[in-house]
Amino acid sequence: MTPEAHKHLSSRDPVMQLLIREHGVCELVPESRRSPFQSLVQAVAHQQLNGTAANTILSRFTKLFPGRKFPRPEDLAGVTDQQIRACGFSFAKIKAIRDIAEKTLSGVIPTSREIVKLSDDEIITRLTQVRGVGQWTVEMLLIFQLGRLDVLPVHDFGVRTGFKHAYKKRDLPAPKALLAHGEIWRPHRTTAAWFLWRAADAMKKKK
Repeated sequence: MTPEAHKHLSSRDPVMQLLIREHGVCELVPESRRSPFQSLVQAVAHQQLNGTAANTILSRFTKLFPGRKFPRPEDLAGVTDQQIRACGFSFAKIKAIRDIAEKTLSGVIPTSREIVKLSDDEIITRLTQVRGVGQWTVEMLLIFQLGRLDVLPVHDFGVRTGFKHAYKKRDLPAPKALLAHGEIWRPHRTTAAWFLWRAADAMKKKK
């Protein structure tokens, strides 16, 4: 993220200015070497689990494919659902992973080279066709893999919690209200989201 983002947010929103002073420079660095296939499988693994549990499951999963840091979509044909289940995935997540592999091979999910040429909306439209992949999952890919600058995940609990505390609201903001407020952050809503995550983390530490 850029100094321009900090300058823009500070000039448009006094609360953002305070968050930037408190938390310093945005340290978000996208992991661009992941393929969309890998990002989506990892995102599915993390759904409804804490990070430690999800990473343990993913570690077991990758061990099903010796010699690879992460399997390719075609590699999944060589393992059974029972083997994947033994890693800790639910049957619903197994179906999602199979669908991710199938739609990668059929071209619905773009390659790493193709995806960078698509707009955020095009990527959301393509990837939400996949079983178990909703808009939030795609927004995480846009932020943490592709490094898109203007993504505001309004359904994210951490973002909403950070907004509630930073803006001294009694309740969590409705996604529609958060989206409306976020208009003043354009075109740097990703950086704004990062600072709202930091605000949420800071509140956890105070408890």
